[in-house]
Amino acid sequence: MTQNINVRHVLITVSILVSLHSHASSISVFNGLNFPDWSEQVQFHLGVLDLDLAFQVEKPAAITDASNNEEKAHYKAWARSNRLSLMFMRMSITSNIKSTLPKTDDAKEFMKSVEERSQTVDKSLAGTLMSTLTTMKFDGSRTMHEHVIEMTNIATRLKSLGMVVD
Repeated sequence: MTQNINVRHVLITVSILVSLHSHASSISVFNGLNFPDWSEQVQFHLGVLDLDLAFQVEKPAAITDASNNEEKAHYKAWARSNRLSLMFMRMSITSNIKSTLPKTDDAKEFMKSVEERSQTVDKSLAGTLMSTLTTMKFDGSRTMHEHVIEMTNIATRLKSLGMVVD
């Protein structure tokens, strides 16, 4: 009887990990410029997998000898959600960005670190785009229409970063 329970536990764990990997591979990889989309997809998939407890509630108090079974179960569920959420997010971030993020064991903190990294990149990109837009000159190497379209595209990218260009 004990062997059957252990085998069933292993099969459930393997199926969850396979599901976690398949969900992670179906979302867009965070590249530093797509935080809003990436974050929305991560939170959706963690919700579908029922692994979003670490985002919904604060970390519970540590288990002590005085903890009751409900507190122990809640802590165990939160710890599992947190651990798998971290794995899920790390699997969907490009390696060059992943290596610059601080090490943390808290999924909420990790998400905040990724968001802060994204805002730094956004500010840098906005500066570059604004500089490009303000120094662009029509040089006759292409049509006026192509020049205006390029300027419009840059203005649209700036707008998506929260800057209004009239």
